[in-house]
Amino acid sequence: MEMQLPPHEGDELSVVDMHTGGEPLRIIHSGYPEVKGDSVLSKRRYVREHLDHLRRVLMFEPRGHYDMYGALVVDSELPEADLGVLFMHNEGYSTMCGHAVIALGRFAVDYKLVKEPQSPETQVNIHCPCGLVKAFVEYSEGKTGGVRFLSVPAFTFATDVTVSLERFGDVTVDISYGGAFYAFVDAKRFGLDVTTSRTRDLVDAATAVTNAVKSQVKLHHPTSDDLAFLYGTILTDGKDDYSSDPTANMCVFAEAQVDRSPTGSGVTARVALQYHRGLIQLNQTRTFQSGATGSQFTGRAVEETKCGDFKAVVVEVSGRAFYTGVSRFVQEPEDKLTHGFLLK
Repeated sequence: MEMQLPPHEGDELSVVDMHTGGEPLRIIHSGYPEVKGDSVLSKRRYVREHLDHLRRVLMFEPRGHYDMYGALVVDSELPEADLGVLFMHNEGYSTMCGHAVIALGRFAVDYKLVKEPQSPETQVNIHCPCGLVKAFVEYSEGKTGGVRFLSVPAFTFATDVTVSLERFGDVTVDISYGGAFYAFVDAKRFGLDVTTSRTRDLVDAATAVTNAVKSQVKLHHPTSDDLAFLYGTILTDGKDDYSSDPTANMCVFAEAQVDRSPTGSGVTARVALQYHRGLIQLNQTRTFQSGATGSQFTGRAVEETKCGDFKAVVVEVSGRAFYTGVSRFVQEPEDKLTHGFLLK
C-alpha cells in the first residue's frame, strides 16, 4: 500500500536524509520559498533574516532533533559551480561543512545535478558560503561511492593562545580555519578522553572553551567578515605528530551541538594546524576518528597556497556518506508546536 500524505494545508517540504560517519544531513529537496540574493553569502543572510522559521521546522523537534544538520541547495553566482548550498543547524547557518559536502557529492550525482557522470570519479563543484569546494565522487556502473573533496585554503590563525575559563582556569588553545574557525585543545587538559569520557563532560569543556575564545579573542578573515566567527571547539587526543595510527577528536559546534563524524571542516583545520607546526608534510595522509562513533575520515595537505597574508594549504578530505530515507513534511495550522522546539 502506497503511503499518502494526510489532508493538510500549506506547502510541503520534501527532504532526503543521509549521514556521513554518523552525522546526519537533511537535504531540502523542494518546498522552500524563493531564496533571494545575488550571491551565496547574500542568500545566507536572506534565509537568516526572512526564512529562519523553516530552519526551525526542519531542524528542531518534532521533525528533527537537537543535533540535526541541514543543507539547502541554492543557485550559485559562480559559472563553474554545479550547485550552491546553505548549511543550517540548531543555532543558525554555518560557512562550511565537510560531512555535508561528502553527502552532497553523492546526492548531486544521484539526483542528476551534474551532467554526464564520469568513471572512476565525477567532479562536483559545490559553492559553499566559504567558497568553491571541489568534490570527487566515486562512480562506476551507475553507482556512487566514496567522496573526497579539496578544501578552500585552510590556515592556522593563532597558536598557544591563553584564554581564561571560569570553571577550568587558564587554558592554552590553537585556532585554525578550515572553511570555519575552530579552537583546538587536548581533552586531557580537562582530565577527559575523547573516546571514553561522558559526552556531557566533553560538551561542557568544549563549550566553555568556545565561550571564552568568543569573548577574549578577536577573529578576522582575509576575504569576508561573514566568515570571521568561531564555529566551535574540537577536543583532541593530543596525537598530532604524524602516525599511521588514527587520531581521535570530538567537535562541539553551534549551540553545544555534537558532531558524530570526525568533522570534515575540522579535519581540514586540524591538518592545516599540524602542517603549520611541521608535524606533517605535503601528501602525508592521516586518519581522523570520531570520538563519538569511531567513524573515520582521511585528510592530507596537498598544496601550499595563501589566504590573504596567511600561509595556507589546500587539504583533501575523504569519507563516505549513506542514504537513510526520504520524508515529506506538512504543517497543520492548529498545531501549536509546528514551528519546532528543542529540549536541551
